Amino acid sequence: MTERNNFFDTKIEFLKGVGPQRAVLLNKELAIFTYGDLLQHYPFRHEDRSQFHRISELTELLPAAQIKGRLKEWTIVGEGAKKRLVAQFTDGTGTLELVWFQGITWFEKSLRRDAEYLVYGKPAFFGGKYSITHPELDPLTPENEKGGTWQPVYPLTETLRKRFVDSKAIARMTRTLLEQAIPHIRETLPDALLLQYRLVSKVEALWNIHMPQSHAHLAQALRRLKFEELFYNQLRLIKSKLLQKNEYPGQVFSKVHLVREFYDHHLPFDLTNAQKKVLHEIRDDLRTGKQMNRLLQGDVGSGKTIVAFITTLMALDSDTQACFMAPTEILADQHYQGLKEYADRLGINIGKLTGSTRKKERDVIHEQLRDGSMQIIVGTHALLEDVVQFKDLGLCIIDEQHRFGVAQRAKLWAKNDQIHPHILVMTATPIPRTLAMTLYGDLDISVIDELPAGRKPIKTVHRYDAHRTAVFGFLREEIAKGRQVYMVYPLIEESEKMDLKDLMDGYESVARSFPEVPLSILHGKMKPKDKEYEMARFVKNETKIMVATTVIEVGVNVPNASVMVVENAERFGLAQLHQLRGRVGRGAEQSFCILMTDFKLSQDTRRRLETMCRTNNGFEIAEVDLQLRGPGDLSGTQQSGLMDLLIADLAKDGEILKAARASAEAILEKDPELVLPENTAIRSHLDNLRQAETNWSRIS
Repeated sequence: MTERNNFFDTKIEFLKGVGPQRAVLLNKELAIFTYGDLLQHYPFRHEDRSQFHRISELTELLPAAQIKGRLKEWTIVGEGAKKRLVAQFTDGTGTLELVWFQGITWFEKSLRRDAEYLVYGKPAFFGGKYSITHPELDPLTPENEKGGTWQPVYPLTETLRKRFVDSKAIARMTRTLLEQAIPHIRETLPDALLLQYRLVSKVEALWNIHMPQSHAHLAQALRRLKFEELFYNQLRLIKSKLLQKNEYPGQVFSKVHLVREFYDHHLPFDLTNAQKKVLHEIRDDLRTGKQMNRLLQGDVGSGKTIVAFITTLMALDSDTQACFMAPTEILADQHYQGLKEYADRLGINIGKLTGSTRKKERDVIHEQLRDGSMQIIVGTHALLEDVVQFKDLGLCIIDEQHRFGVAQRAKLWAKNDQIHPHILVMTATPIPRTLAMTLYGDLDISVIDELPAGRKPIKTVHRYDAHRTAVFGFLREEIAKGRQVYMVYPLIEESEKMDLKDLMDGYESVARSFPEVPLSILHGKMKPKDKEYEMARFVKNETKIMVATTVIEVGVNVPNASVMVVENAERFGLAQLHQLRGRVGRGAEQSFCILMTDFKLSQDTRRRLETMCRTNNGFEIAEVDLQLRGPGDLSGTQQSGLMDLLIADLAKDGEILKAARASAEAILEKDPELVLPENTAIRSHLDNLRQAETNWSRIS
């Protein structure tokens, strides 16, 4: 183990000022086990402590104020929850009240009358005077009297605060560590990159992220550390991509007999230019003799299914089998119905395998997959079972990839142990460019960015609950024209009972308002056969209104449905609202999406609703969603490695990410094995990252 590893792997309890008890707290609350962990526990913001304010200058518009003054007197007032310590603080220009609701006994013993203090906090004006509640209070010293610098504020937990481990305590520990660590810190980026992007050294970056002397120093540190983090994120993804291409051969699919027959005689509509472009990219992959690992992105209704089917024909033309895995039974059934319609025209044997497939039928499917007579299988997680074996699996198509773990993808990949199948990942959830680069940086990416001709853009409006009578009147008009309607209620996992009650109340309300209209109901607690029955009634136009939870978010395709009403739309994220809206607009008629809310809406919620009403572009919506919620809330990031980003912000650091990826690509193109002397720092740091992950796996 290198000197660097020896020092940074030191247990945190051995740092001066920590000790065994605090170490246990840091382990449990912040996952800080070693010196290295503490150095990478970055502040989430910095406060400017270089400016002082006078009490006479205070206004409520100040985000925070820092004041030098003298503590005159204090008293305890109120009882119970309103009990508080109120101290009078003056600086010669006025008097300020300092208020504490917690720690009253400790403050009463610790405060010194007529002593000079430095106070920091958010001023509020009430009852003709200014006050600061729970201010930071430090005795005035020669050091802090001169004015501070940019003070770090670290992520904490309530348990730590109660045990007096606050942000200042973390800052003291970090300073102690940094003073010892400087001789051990090694540069992790090549000199050429430091010069090219004018990045500060690793030592400067670590010092100035924790203890910046100015805003300029802080900005330099942030830029350096973000670049480094994203550079190694991209480097590892690109190396993985190169390994797949170079180490694992792929079957060569060069025949196009079935593809030509389908194009010439059975293609029900003209493909868009975007679909043709994507099929050309896929065809190029399948002819190289190297394994395809490609992500297919497309907005709702862009025609990914037909692209997927034509891709399966390329596999079948070379006498191999194809499997299509979806995350839910409803979605698997939807894909099966859509693909079977095409497959039947060509005499292709296609099957469906899910958790609810009966044993007798399951046994037949297993046998046909083994002997090769079943050419295409559509299914759910049931496809991953060991008993599912193929004669020659050549292609795996995985829909809604973010719902599957990497291990599940690998299990499908291993279904052909002679030569691994090609992989096509499809997602109906548009992914922002920066997120795609980090989530799927090891895959080639294709985008269908064009909708089929003749589709009318869905008209989206926001209406308040007070407008419900008018909304229901509009629904009656659409139903009278022969159209159908979705009414969707939110589903929050923590409170399924309450949500089911909301849904049933909604169903009864709709039934009362539309007594002459046949209704369907659909929710996640129903048995599969009951779901299928209700869905089938709606598809056959036997019912006119479908009252449902978000189980209809993906997969349901009813061209006659022209209106989507989303109840409590404020409880949905942008991406989910866009997915729900995509259930309408599939026919030739004008479709509508109505977002219902009450009047009390946050600023972010209003922006979400305004975005939905302004645009139907899923990629634009995804970018706004990323800005509003951040990557951690977007689907699937928890199992992607994305959550390992400690300092970079994909919503704001797109330009840094592009530069980092371009640099990683250029270095690996010239030196794939990183053996050149100028890349020694990179190779060494990659080894350290792998070692750290090994240690983490032991801990977890």
